[in-house]
Amino acid sequence: MKTDLELLAPGGDIDAIKAAIAAGADAVYCGLNKFNARDRATNLSAEDLPGIVSLAHKHGCSVFVTLNIIVVESEIPALIRLLNTLVNTRIDAVIVQDFGLFYLLNKHFPSLVIHASTQLTTHNEGQVRFLSALNATRVNLCRELNLEEIRALTDASRKQGMDTEVFVHGSYCVSFSGLCYLSSVLGGKSGNRGRCSQPCRDRFETTPAGREYPLNLKDNSAYGNLKELAEAGVYSLKIEGRIKKFDYVHTVVSCWRNQIQSLSEKDRLLTDTGDLAKVFNRDFSNGFLAGEITSDMFIDNPRDHSIRQVSKENPACPQGTRERFYEDKAALSARARLAVGQLRVEKTALTFRIHGEPGAPLGVSVSSPEASFSVASDSPLAPRRDTSAPGGLSRAVLLEKFKRFDNSEYRVDAVDTENLAPGLYLPFKELTALIRRVAFLLNGSREPVAPVAVPSPGKPKPVGTPPVLSVMISSPGDIPLCEATPAEIFFRLPEALENRKDEFIALFNQFPKLTPWFPAVLIGEDYTAAREILEAVRPDRIVTDNSGVAFDAFRQGIAWMAGSCFNLVNSFGLRCLKEQFGCSGAIVSREINKEQLKRLVPPEGMELCMGIYHPVTLMTSRQCLHQGVIGCSRKRFDKTCLEGCDRSSSITHANGATLHVHKSGGNHHRLYHETHCLNTAVVADLPHTFSRFFIDLRDIATHTKTDTDKAGLIALFHDLLKGVPGAEAAIHRAIRNTSNVQYVRGI
Repeated sequence: MKTDLELLAPGGDIDAIKAAIAAGADAVYCGLNKFNARDRATNLSAEDLPGIVSLAHKHGCSVFVTLNIIVVESEIPALIRLLNTLVNTRIDAVIVQDFGLFYLLNKHFPSLVIHASTQLTTHNEGQVRFLSALNATRVNLCRELNLEEIRALTDASRKQGMDTEVFVHGSYCVSFSGLCYLSSVLGGKSGNRGRCSQPCRDRFETTPAGREYPLNLKDNSAYGNLKELAEAGVYSLKIEGRIKKFDYVHTVVSCWRNQIQSLSEKDRLLTDTGDLAKVFNRDFSNGFLAGEITSDMFIDNPRDHSIRQVSKENPACPQGTRERFYEDKAALSARARLAVGQLRVEKTALTFRIHGEPGAPLGVSVSSPEASFSVASDSPLAPRRDTSAPGGLSRAVLLEKFKRFDNSEYRVDAVDTENLAPGLYLPFKELTALIRRVAFLLNGSREPVAPVAVPSPGKPKPVGTPPVLSVMISSPGDIPLCEATPAEIFFRLPEALENRKDEFIALFNQFPKLTPWFPAVLIGEDYTAAREILEAVRPDRIVTDNSGVAFDAFRQGIAWMAGSCFNLVNSFGLRCLKEQFGCSGAIVSREINKEQLKRLVPPEGMELCMGIYHPVTLMTSRQCLHQGVIGCSRKRFDKTCLEGCDRSSSITHANGATLHVHKSGGNHHRLYHETHCLNTAVVADLPHTFSRFFIDLRDIATHTKTDTDKAGLIALFHDLLKGVPGAEAAIHRAIRNTSNVQYVRGI
């Protein structure tokens, strides 16, 4: 079976990149020391990059730079300086999460190729179209998808001229990527900033199901599913592991390269996974890919499972197996070290040979290990009559001019002037033009891109009217609140919409004052049902956490507000959604603090909204989180579970924090903080920033307690926004056990 699959490998440091290249990777993804989603990796400096790119390209390997975090306003100038550097390198693409970065790339750096990060949680066709409109050429699909879902999205991507990329080996996240705030809330280390401390793999108090690591998943391995992925049309196979060492990278990439070759040349798959088992792993699962979301995907130990993996082969002689394991592991490491040692990341050596005589043009022959070429001046050389006039071609002048090529990418080994006759003259502008031509050819016949000065979004303009209150509900039983309050009511739809579509169409037609709020995760037919609800109801406006629904609303001329799951933290992200998709408003990220919020400058006609009372979502998972907590009699999580299961449980972290596992009918499992967020301070801190505040009155139980009913809470918050004396104190008396840590701490 002939395949055209790209093998994409992680490069956390220079040795790991060299290991990937030596093992046969077609591309590597690597981060610089800022703006990437593996802050714990060694990463590279901008000065390292030209040598890395040169080495990779010499071996037919592409280089993708990860800029896959959200970027706060104060970092935008540094980001623009970095983009001005990257645009003049030969990198093959940048990997992006932040919508402000999408905006900057499209508006000011169009020559940089864009790949959409897995942090964008892409799992439906509308999201593919959304990203295509932002000029992404590739999308990294959610790790939670099964083969049929991947096939459908790959077909949709091809129609948009986009490639799909799928993780095939390495760590699974228990949460949908981009929708996990566990590390951010518990320790101030945001996963959307590349600082995830992986608290999901921490020890918890032993659960009723007998687990100490109830959120810890086995590692992903699609080694046996390669043929199905190829048949599904996937272009790139991505190996996770930018915090893994070079020997891990070399071993895993080698195994996958052999697997691809076996399928391509012999139309069969290898079954020996021995070497994969000998490097770091938490045991393996292909549960999401196979659509078998079971308890077998969990493992009650986050540490290296490799010795236990190998010991299974020979339980009768554990000592002999252990000795052989360490010998084999040492051999794999030695093989990787040898391969890495044979590759050198160094500047490309340049030699300039300069020749000429009176009446002939000035000639420059350029040679390097990669290419050789010659250029000549447009005008002929002339004898230098006036030694005091500029334009003399002395050896000192030529050394000074050509030594300028000695930079982060090139090393000038020699400037040979032996064949240049003495006492010659060439106009200064001619010599400058000649040097520019050399630079142009060395740069792949591309003109250097001049630095871009991106205009500032300006200063925030005060909102001219008092902020209004909105209320989120999710139960039809709360709809009478519509009539009892002037607040706008957001009705949050479930994620399982396929079989309840008609019910919700009837609901919104009956209560036109309800504003539909579409959730972040809408897969397959549930996304199709969301589209059909939009088309049938055509509400005045919607709120959506899903970019696919946003795209459909924009195409249908329906006003839409971006939910907090868009992770908006800078003014250019707001501008991107407004200018490209007509977004009328945005609920800003819950991760940023007062100082970060006050810098935001929304474009004209776009309102800002913020939640001031709500449960704190820590993660959204396609797994059954009850499996490791209270157990479940069902063998696998499926559509029936998604639609019908309605259970809650809790786990206690080793640090004492209680986390609530909540599964409501029609929704995926969620993990919530032990208390609700109550942020009345922002109303006084930023009185002219927000047009709207909302409170979430869904029935999600935490340790937060209230002394009044929902109507009473709405009245209290109305009083707060109207500036009624004592309203804030009354709220804090009525609502007990709350937290405001993210607003205080920021990211």
